[in-house]
Amino acid sequence: MSATGKRFRQFLKYLGLVGLTTVLTVALAWQDSPSRMGILEVNAAIPDTSVVQVSPPDAVELVQVGLQRYQLGEFAAAITTWQQAADIFASQGDSLNQAMVLSNLALAYQQLGKWTSANQAIEKSLHLLQTETASRDRTTVLAQALNTQGKLQLAQGQPEKALKTWEAATKTYQQVGDDIGVVRSLMNQAQALRVLGFYPRVRATLEQVNQRLQNQPDSAIKAAGLLSFGDTLRLVGDLEESETVLQKSLAIAQTLQLPSGITAAFLSLGNTAYSQGELKAAIEFYQSAIASSVSPTTTLQAQLNQLRLFIELENWADAKALAQTIQSRFANLPANRSTIYARINFSQSLLKLWRQEVVGAGFTNKLSDITANVTKPAPSTIVGAGFTSNLPETTPLYRRAMARLYTKPALNPQTVAQILTTGIQQAKELGDKRAESYALGYLGQIYEYIQQWSEAKTLTEQALLLAQSVNSPDIAYLWQWQLGRLMKAQIDRGLADDSAYPSAVAAYQEAIHSLNSLRNDLVATNLELQFSFRESVEPIYRQLVSLLLQPGNKAISQENLVQAREVIESLQLAELDNFFREACLTAQPEPVDQVDGNAAVIYPIILPDRLEVIIAIANQPLRHYVTNVSETEVETVLAQTRRSMRRVASDRERLPLFSQLYDWLVQPIETELAASEIKTLVFALDGSLKSLPMAALYDGENYLIEKYSVALTPSLQILEPQPLSRTPIKVLVGGLSEAKQNFPPLPGVKSEVQQIQAEIPAQVLLNQQFTSDALQKEISAAPFPVVHLATHGQFSSDAEDTFILAWDDRVNVKQLGEVLQVREERERQPLELLVLSACKTASGDKRAALGIAGVAVRSGARSTLATLWSVDDQSTAMLMVKFYQELAQANVTKAEALREAQLALLQQSRFRHPFYWAPFVLLGNWL
Repeated sequence: MSATGKRFRQFLKYLGLVGLTTVLTVALAWQDSPSRMGILEVNAAIPDTSVVQVSPPDAVELVQVGLQRYQLGEFAAAITTWQQAADIFASQGDSLNQAMVLSNLALAYQQLGKWTSANQAIEKSLHLLQTETASRDRTTVLAQALNTQGKLQLAQGQPEKALKTWEAATKTYQQVGDDIGVVRSLMNQAQALRVLGFYPRVRATLEQVNQRLQNQPDSAIKAAGLLSFGDTLRLVGDLEESETVLQKSLAIAQTLQLPSGITAAFLSLGNTAYSQGELKAAIEFYQSAIASSVSPTTTLQAQLNQLRLFIELENWADAKALAQTIQSRFANLPANRSTIYARINFSQSLLKLWRQEVVGAGFTNKLSDITANVTKPAPSTIVGAGFTSNLPETTPLYRRAMARLYTKPALNPQTVAQILTTGIQQAKELGDKRAESYALGYLGQIYEYIQQWSEAKTLTEQALLLAQSVNSPDIAYLWQWQLGRLMKAQIDRGLADDSAYPSAVAAYQEAIHSLNSLRNDLVATNLELQFSFRESVEPIYRQLVSLLLQPGNKAISQENLVQAREVIESLQLAELDNFFREACLTAQPEPVDQVDGNAAVIYPIILPDRLEVIIAIANQPLRHYVTNVSETEVETVLAQTRRSMRRVASDRERLPLFSQLYDWLVQPIETELAASEIKTLVFALDGSLKSLPMAALYDGENYLIEKYSVALTPSLQILEPQPLSRTPIKVLVGGLSEAKQNFPPLPGVKSEVQQIQAEIPAQVLLNQQFTSDALQKEISAAPFPVVHLATHGQFSSDAEDTFILAWDDRVNVKQLGEVLQVREERERQPLELLVLSACKTASGDKRAALGIAGVAVRSGARSTLATLWSVDDQSTAMLMVKFYQELAQANVTKAEALREAQLALLQQSRFRHPFYWAPFVLLGNWL
């Protein structure tokens, strides 16, 4: 054995790790992005204790101290300590141990956003290993260094390189028989595959992970591996399996009496329950984590998660009591990144509690709205965090409310500001610019709320500069947005002239640009984005559209209309990313005049104070009109309209509502549509509009479908506009007519399937034959251009609750996508048309129709024909047969075929009610 190898073994003996060359260490730490008030995670991405092996006792101590500092979030101190250790190795010519410490240094540099230093450290580590004599020890260190390099590559937006690096790491771990290392690198591969959109390979890779973990004997390492696996499953959206795996980790930890493992499992189970929408169950898991915790830091982590949920559930009494308890804990915690992020997370909860107190005192909006038109300064003074004495004053009620609020120590801006000010100071002492940026930016938000615009702007600009200095667009977008808000607020209040308008627009555009650059990174790696999309991402798009279409005396320019349309499309794409918790598509946009010269695209967007509509007609300038109706009023009308689609609802109830929608969306452009000889109206619908059938809009005499073909598009950015091939159409039909899994029978499905078979060549899977495996086998065997599924199904705003029913089980939207994309990966021929003829949107879910777009996108189909609600079996069969008859005709588009089928039902007295024909919607390519 070489001298280096002996030192390697000596160090393992010193640590008590003889015979174990890789330890999967799980630390309880805050996730790297506390900004959006996300649920705090268990983080396993820390250096391995076996990565740093040294011989001299003083060097051993340096390495261990560095590891302890890293785990505490003191990254700058860890770097200093490890650099000293690396210098010792270099002076001794000990390249193996030097390479080990350099790998750890790369991770520490990554935490501080020092990418150049991180890349240099890992490259030097790998270079040293290339010159090292081949040995088991060298192979072990090489595997770990490759794992680190893959983490850096993925974090820097290089998923292809990360995947190749982790594949090499997996092979290297296999060479030394390190099963846990193989598991870890396979889970890393799954992350890269997910970012790249290779979903069937993600599933296959995670199945390998599961099999390897099941073959391991119960141990602390297996418990930790299952914990990490469960967290990964949550990240890829497999929530039921995540819960199952985490329960196994908990059981092992309890059997072996591993306190930290028990607490970590409870925390992760709470996070999974939160992702499932089971908030009360999540609170119970967090309470169990608190009860089992032996660490003050872990206890605080669970309490912060609980506080977030109490606020979401509007359990104000428990939230306020818990906030008081949490506040008292900070004095006893060390100054590190974990504590700073906890302060930031806590400050956001306190701010929400404070805002609730303002509402409880008789106000209905946030403070900056309440005091919008007030200029007289109040005698109130906020001290202790640099506030000046110009807090605006409104009514006597306001002054009484503020006096009451400011006597509550945990529920006023001064307290929140002091918490953040301490965090800023701690971040400066640690040299942690990411943490400092977060704390500065959120302190700026406090000033924004109390309308101290100059101070808010200064703090926000400082936070943005720090974020940009460490190449952190995931933080920078928050402060770009905040700058835009500050400027927009001053414009709205007449406190800034027209020269501020371009700067406000530019700030919003930079925020969206940062978000677009982060589609893979943010959505794939930060689970909390899903939790706060409606709060921290969606408003950026809507506020920019509002700014671009700012009401006033000036006409809206074409440039602004083009930008507004692009922003609307980007929002819809971002909604789909959020639906899947991953960047779902990266297709290039297609201008409407290159798609169909006889189509007009209608983009409505619901803003808080008005309904904006942009119209795109081929070879013409964009048009725009606005209705001054509040979001609340729009939502009320949409809810009433949806209820009016009941089979028993009368024309008297329904028609005035659909006439109102027609007047909002189509009536202002009637003349131009007729003059342009438009045949198809394509709607890019916003919000709750997605759940309504545009075909049923009513002009006072006729339904919209009687005048135009109608289609929907989630966004032209994800459209492949190609006509259906007119070769003989062959259809794969799957159907379920019998009762299954508490769903009622669909007796009309047999007739529907038989009539389709009579019209066009079809391969049929009915009832027992219609299993998920059989469907995949048939799709793999032959390139069917059309897949028709006549079975129960549900569309929801949650991907987990969006599914179709096969004979053997539910198939959710992601699994369906995997099945349907098998052929595309092999044949390179996308599915032309997916038909779902018996599905419905989830009741009580205003955004449920997002699930239809989700199915359309994930299936890979160019077009999707689906139903908004369950429809009569007989009328469905008639419509589908007519649809295929029309589709077989030359020069008939899919939209035209659907229109003719709907009109055929409309013209029959027993099916004239829109309940029968209106729910059928065509998404995607309408040609």
